[in-house]
Amino acid sequence: MANPSQKAPGINKFLSGITGRDREQTIKNDKCMTCGGEASDFKDDLSRKEYTISGMCQGCQDSVFG
Repeated sequence: MANPSQKAPGINKFLSGITGRDREQTIKNDKCMTCGGEASDFKDDLSRKEYTISGMCQGCQDSVFG
């Protein structure tokens, strides 16, 4: 279980409205905010840290950041 980074309540509400998923709960459940898939395997510590911020799995991070 990952620990989501702290965000202002308004940001969490905005992200939940866009994705239809509760950001904090989705990250705690090791799911991806973007695709809804599993988010438990990451290629390095930086990618794992990014997950706690954005909630994106490794595949979604790779497609967004390259």
